[in-house]
Amino acid sequence: MKQKKTSSSKVRLFKPSFYIKLIGFSAGVLVLYSLAIRQTNASLTRMLSAFPILFRMLTEDFFPPDFGYFSTVVNQLIETFNIALISTTLAAIMAFPLLFFSSSTLNRHPLSYGGMRVALTIVRSIPNIIMVVLMVAVVGLGSLSGILALMIYSAAILIKLTSESVESIDERPIQAIKAMGGNNPQVIRYGVLPQITPIYLSHILYVLEINLKASVVLGFVGAGGIGQLIRRQMSLFRYDRLGLIIFVLFLAISVIDYISQTVRSRLA
Repeated sequence: MKQKKTSSSKVRLFKPSFYIKLIGFSAGVLVLYSLAIRQTNASLTRMLSAFPILFRMLTEDFFPPDFGYFSTVVNQLIETFNIALISTTLAAIMAFPLLFFSSSTLNRHPLSYGGMRVALTIVRSIPNIIMVVLMVAVVGLGSLSGILALMIYSAAILIKLTSESVESIDERPIQAIKAMGGNNPQVIRYGVLPQITPIYLSHILYVLEINLKASVVLGFVGAGGIGQLIRRQMSLFRYDRLGLIIFVLFLAISVIDYISQTVRSRLA
């Protein structure tokens, strides 16, 4: 009897409707890719032909790097790291009390919960570059505009990530504290914080990685740091200095990524 059930289940897996759905899905994917290639005017031949040009540019223009420019690059890299560090710290301070309002586990009020989720969606839908442009219009060019833009965006990311973690925590300690007559602050202090603190610290380190890389790009639109230096050297066609900047950036980001991943693995 067991063999008959197994064979009949195998037969049901290969019904004609399964093949029809598979063909329809494959056709839909092919149409989507065809439209994407047509809309972007992508060409595999042109992409492959660009690699020899890129290789020649790297070997002839970027090499050897101008190591006499090293001190300037390090100074701007320190400024970029400071932008990422300050914006992440301020975002972590601002996001911590707000994440409890964006979790359905702790916030049972539909109006405040829904309003918080809508606000987070609006902030996260604004690209970092647009946010920096807005901050530049408010406070002017410089590092402050980058710090404010990254702070707002990072706070929304931290609230989003951690509130989802709050919704998946073990509710047994929370129910036990409520059964003993504990109020909401006591529930948060003894039932929620011990569970989400390692997760929150891990998310802060992750956001710091993102902000370090984002602050490089934001320098192109006036947020200061090493991104502004890259833009200047590109406009002067100083690819030897640009090669040094890329090399220093690669080393710095690799070291920070390694440290962050090590710390986050221990917090998990």
